[in-house]
Amino acid sequence: MFNRMTSKVTILNYTLALSSLFITTSALSEQLNYQDQEKLHRIADAVSAKRIENDIQSLVNFGTRHTLSDTRSSTRGIGAARRWIKAEFEKISKQCGGCLQVIEVKETISGEKRIPTPVEVVNIIAIQRGTSEPNRMVVMSGDIDSRVSDVMDFTSDSPGANDNASGVAGVLESARVLSQYKFNGSIVYATLSGEEQGLFGGKILAEYANKQRWQIHGVLNNDMIGNITGINGVTDNTTARIFSEGTRVIETKEQAHKRRFTGGEVDSASRNLARYIDTIADRYIPNLDTLLVYRLDRFGRGGHHRPFNDMGYAAVRVMETNENYNHQHQDLRTEEGVVYGDTIKGVDFDYTAKLTALNAVSLASMAWAPAPPKAVTISGAVQASTTLKWQKNQDKTTTGYRIYWRYTSEPQWQFSRYVGDVSEATLTNVVIDNYYFGVATVNKEGIESPVVFPGDVGAFEYVNN
Repeated sequence: MFNRMTSKVTILNYTLALSSLFITTSALSEQLNYQDQEKLHRIADAVSAKRIENDIQSLVNFGTRHTLSDTRSSTRGIGAARRWIKAEFEKISKQCGGCLQVIEVKETISGEKRIPTPVEVVNIIAIQRGTSEPNRMVVMSGDIDSRVSDVMDFTSDSPGANDNASGVAGVLESARVLSQYKFNGSIVYATLSGEEQGLFGGKILAEYANKQRWQIHGVLNNDMIGNITGINGVTDNTTARIFSEGTRVIETKEQAHKRRFTGGEVDSASRNLARYIDTIADRYIPNLDTLLVYRLDRFGRGGHHRPFNDMGYAAVRVMETNENYNHQHQDLRTEEGVVYGDTIKGVDFDYTAKLTALNAVSLASMAWAPAPPKAVTISGAVQASTTLKWQKNQDKTTTGYRIYWRYTSEPQWQFSRYVGDVSEATLTNVVIDNYYFGVATVNKEGIESPVVFPGDVGAFEYVNN
């Protein structure tokens, strides 16, 4: 029976063949099925390929955006590019009545292999504060800087159209679209410098966020979201990749020991953030299939989500599926009929708009949804049933919780059950050994948070013990 005093739900008679559960309480007899969100469709439709094209062209026109390039010129170099980006954010903010806080987050770097002498690495950040939980953040990032074949060459033309004017344009366009709405949580639009010289912009912002005690529940790093024709000869504008790391790099020995016996190698907060974005693509972005890549980044390579991962935050990389290495980190030239260099001719603006829409809808959904549940635990060893417990959110937007589970070999969540505004639920005759489990928060509109896997491995607000 349902006991309201203990906030416990008993779900009986799980039948594998029918994938169904029978609930004994009338309060939970009515399932909360997924509710399509018209406003998320509107956000996806509002993204403009033409505005993105104009932004990419504006960034390309600065000639080079190398981290070590000119900072005083009004027309060339990273200084001019940064000032233009800041002016664009300020223009967007003016149109929404000052809804964006535009700031510079910067630090002087020196004595590094790729920054041997002092250079000010400046990130241009716009923050759209949430109405009820302003310190709960979701972040979209793109890299300002560009490079040619020699990573230390800061004078040659380096258009960086796809790598990574496309990502910066996506951030700006997402700010234009989402600034027309109000959200419970905050959205951070981050354009980062110093990526090619050692991921310094991401390190600076991650450290700033930690000092500010931002509750970051997701970082979507966009690095090359404009190319559809790969060096492999494949042209495809219908897929994108989401890279996510498994266990946290700062996991302790004790946490690793526990994980060995309870699982979670594929259920970090970053992995479940990636699954969340994948679900958004299926529901709201027409003709786009996202590939979940279970790796921190491309083989042996890196991006600006990594500094956030290094501090324990959930962070992923969103990017094109088919890369053209002739257009990455190359001097502008033609050799034996092969054109090298990252020019605007290599960018498909409709595709960039599609991936931008994926980001915008994902950010909006997470910012409208309640915060992911905290302190999720699980029990059920040598029992016929599985029990999950969690700490109930204290905010006014959470109206209930949904339990998810899947076979351990499956990449996406397969089964779910809405259990109401409780802090504990038991799945009777669902054996803990055979599945992975998680819990998501739900608001009154049916918008959900990412799923949280039990224990430290899956927590979105990570505590290094």
